[in-house]
This record gives sequence, C-alpha cells and structure tokens, in this order.
Amino acid sequence: MSDKSWRDNVRQVVPYIAGEQPEGENIIKLNTNENPYPPSPAVAKILREMDTDCFRLYPNMDAAPLVKALSQEYNQPEEKFFVGVGSDDVLANAFLTFFNSNLPVLFPDITYSFYPVWADLFRIPYETVLVDENFAICAKDYERKNGGVIFPNPNAPTALFTSVEQVEKIIQSNKDVVVIVDEAYIDFGGTSVIGLTEKYDNLLVVQTFSKSRSMAGMRIGFAVGNPQLIQAMKDVKFSINSYTMNQTAILAGVEAVKDREYFEGTCQKLIQTREWTKEKLTQLGFIYPQSMANFIFASHKKKSAKEIFTYLKEKGIYVRYWDKPRIDNYLRITIGTQEQMNKVFSALEQYLI
Repeated sequence: MSDKSWRDNVRQVVPYIAGEQPEGENIIKLNTNENPYPPSPAVAKILREMDTDCFRLYPNMDAAPLVKALSQEYNQPEEKFFVGVGSDDVLANAFLTFFNSNLPVLFPDITYSFYPVWADLFRIPYETVLVDENFAICAKDYERKNGGVIFPNPNAPTALFTSVEQVEKIIQSNKDVVVIVDEAYIDFGGTSVIGLTEKYDNLLVVQTFSKSRSMAGMRIGFAVGNPQLIQAMKDVKFSINSYTMNQTAILAGVEAVKDREYFEGTCQKLIQTREWTKEKLTQLGFIYPQSMANFIFASHKKKSAKEIFTYLKEKGIYVRYWDKPRIDNYLRITIGTQEQMNKVFSALEQYLI
C-alpha cells in the first residue's frame, strides 16, 4: 500500500474570513459594509412581475441586457464591460487572466484581504507595499518592476481615497502590466477613474452593486476596460463556466441601474449620516482617516479597539475588528441608518463617558 495520500495533492489556501453573520432580534449589524437601505423599488417590482418560465432557459452568456444598461449609464461602449457574480468573481477572473508573470503583483499591505487569498490560490507571486503612517497609498512606491498592480479606491478597511492624480501616476509608471482599481466604495464620495480607460489600455476598473445599490445578496459586479482586456477575461470565464450570471440578477440589475434618482438619494443619505458619525466619534475621543466610503476606520485614544469591539458585541452591535499588525487598535464601523447610529452612540457613551 502506498505511503502517499490523496491529501498530499490537496491545494492548501488560507481562506478569506468574512464578517460574522449574527442571527437574532434587535441586532445592529455594522460589520460587513452592507447598505442599510433596500434596493430601488423598481427592483422589487421586476421581481414580483418576473415570468419564472425563463428559469428553464440558460441566461445570456454576456448578461447582455445588464451590459447594455451599464453602457448607457456610464457612457462607455458595451464591449468595454465584463459582468460577474459580485466584484469578487470579477476580480478573481482578473487575477487569473492578467497576473501570469514571474514578477510579483503589487498591492498595499493594508487592503482588501481577499487579494492574498486569490494570489495564493492561483499561485501568483506577490509583494505588499506599505501604506504610509497615515494609511495613504503613495504612487512612487509602485515605481518598480512587477507583474501587475491592484488596489481599492477608497481603500479597505481604511476608507481613504487616493486622488485621481495619484492613481494616474501609478498607471503611467506601470504601462507594461495591468493595473486594477477596485472601486467598490467609489459612489460614497470619491471620483471614479472609469474615464481613464479611454486613455490607458492597461487599466481595469471594477465596481459592485453590493454597496451603493443595496444588492449584496444578488451578487453583481462589473469591470470596465479596453475591449481587448474584456475579451481576454471573457475567454477565461467562458472556459470555466459560461452561465455564471442568473436571469433574476440580470433583470434586477438592469432596474437598479436605471433608477439613478433612488441610487443617488440613498448614497446621499449615507454620506450625511457618515459625516454626522465622524463628528460624534471625534467628540468621544476617536481618531480616524477621513472616510470616503460607507464605513469609518476608527481608533480610540484611550480604550483598546478589542475592548470596545467586545463591549459592543455584548450589546448586540457588530462592527469589524482585526487582530493584525498596524491595525489591531482600529474598528471598521459600517454606516447604518440614522436610527442605528443613534443606538451605537448611546451604547458608546455609556461605556466611554
């Protein structure tokens, strides 16, 4: 009998760890950056009216109705769009498609923790680039040989926005590789660089419906880039699974895109609550990078983040905490409704004052 085991051939990966999904009544869930408001009423309407007979048919491989809606919304040709099952699916496809050099892919040391998971899974070499003492991404740090660049803007979990000028400097100094800008939180105050895809053929911009369009449960993400980049991603995707986007998500996604008034109104409500939350946090002795996302990355001047995290959890309030170097005294607090945030500060005041 062989001494070898099937276990010797299992691919070992340290998985991404998502925020807790607590169950129960009176829970305030501010740990996964979900939008506290429902999707557009147009989404609910299309779901009620949907003819379920369409479920027996395969969906369009290219998610053509959704791509058309996105093309019209962002004033970009349809051939510049790639649609996937959430931005995680889009990003995983991008890693698999574009990061195939022997040189390391570069991304910040404090960033979305899925990046090293994909790199390990696909056997992609990578190096992390230190953000500065204020958590800022510095363009000059990406002026070195690499196999590709990716970073969120605004960054996660810091919520810091990197200016369009700094982003363009990174693209300019890396024209021989693909640069991916992950704009999951761009609609909460930042400026998108989708327009730069007309100028740089190596730029891929990725966005999601999960945050600003309140559709995390539908799993819709998309990328914008020059048609050659997009076609390369489609070739990889269709070689694995041609029908990833389901009919329901396609139709609901179209309605979400078309209802710009509701989308903008929801974003503005969250921005207003975020700015109010900043003031309240300052009054209670917290410090934080200036957020341009739907969350705030906050540290208290006297109390440890872990102690505050534990206290809030006991009160049924869930925020995000990482016991990791450089960020182990910070909490990521998703912006909820004004009513939810009032309850958060009521609890914090009892603990801190």
